[in-house]
Amino acid sequence: MITPQLDALVESLRAEFAGESRGKVVARLLADYASTESDWRSFAFHAPKSYTRNLVERNEHFELLILCWDEGQESPIHDHEGQDCWMGVLDGDIEEVRYDTPAEGWRGPLEPRASATFERGQVAFIRDDIALHLVRGHGGAKAVSLHLYAAPIDACSIYCPETGEISRRTLAYHSKRGELVTVQD
Repeated sequence: MITPQLDALVESLRAEFAGESRGKVVARLLADYASTESDWRSFAFHAPKSYTRNLVERNEHFELLILCWDEGQESPIHDHEGQDCWMGVLDGDIEEVRYDTPAEGWRGPLEPRASATFERGQVAFIRDDIALHLVRGHGGAKAVSLHLYAAPIDACSIYCPETGEISRRTLAYHSKRGELVTVQD
């Protein structure tokens, strides 16, 4: 699969995370790619019942994924296991809804703290000390986003919006480097 611009982004990210600055220009790299390139499309797989996580690159320093959102699909409210997370919009508009992390032992509904919508080429940033969040296509529409985690994340905490109850979710990929690895309905 020929993806010269996406491969160049991966190489730039490898150099950035290997250096002393550790991620200081990540947002610019993602924004430049997201606003001008389209070779990501060969890595973008949608599924009718759930958003998909499509792996582009995984190494000891970072994990780069393309997430595909069909109409009405959204992530659960979740954390990022202490990792920095950047999200660039590749197609459509993405809505991010932020929540305060509930105090230990809290039971009750989680109330949204803030919401923002991002367009193609824009980049959002989050980590656990900022907020929990959920992500979805704005207005329930289709969208595609590019996610970079400062280190790979294999599981995360999921928060029930009605009760605040926390559960663990093991994360999986729908595809790796453009090859389907699992079928999601």
